Amino acid sequence: MADAGEGSTGALRAGLVVAGITGLGAFGPVLGISAAWIVVAVGGGLVLLSVDAATWQGMGGHVMAEALPGGEGRLRRIAVHEAGHVLIAEQEQLPVERVMVGTLACLKAGLRSCGATEFTVPESVRMPLEDLRRWSRVLQAGIAAETVVYGQARGGADDRALLGQLWGLSGHDVQTAQREQRRARREIEQALRQGRSALDQRADALLTEAPRLGR
Repeated sequence: MADAGEGSTGALRAGLVVAGITGLGAFGPVLGISAAWIVVAVGGGLVLLSVDAATWQGMGGHVMAEALPGGEGRLRRIAVHEAGHVLIAEQEQLPVERVMVGTLACLKAGLRSCGATEFTVPESVRMPLEDLRRWSRVLQAGIAAETVVYGQARGGADDRALLGQLWGLSGHDVQTAQREQRRARREIEQALRQGRSALDQRADALLTEAPRLGR
């Protein structure tokens, strides 16, 4: 899953609005801006924050960023991440329920995220070692895909957390879990590098399907 960073982004957005209001109040008259326009600007900023919270669950900044001319690059990185999950899941024969690229797609599905790939939930959390290895490959595939294409990963915190929970409930010791996860990461990075064209094609397809404001 591609991380949203909604907490820090929401706080930054609110802080910028407050700073703007403060600046207008302090320097607007000096710059010749009428009091009426200051009131309009302040009201508009507060309305935008309210609409974002009510309609976009505080994720409006992400939705808007993805809709801007430079937003396709942002969405493509998310598509690469999710494409990695999908390709490795197909190799491991783990069913994929749905794939969402972009904040708008996730919000429509009721998720506060920038991207997500949903899998069929395992019947038991205490899985055999080979099943844990398969999940280690699939859940780390988004991080590996970003690393292959961009040199480093930005998303994947939720993936790592879920993988840690699966290993934590498995009964295996920490050393085994860490060793198997490192091994899985090496395997999938190698596989995705060798299949780079397939990764790019799948990412392109996901990017084409991703919803954006205005289209």
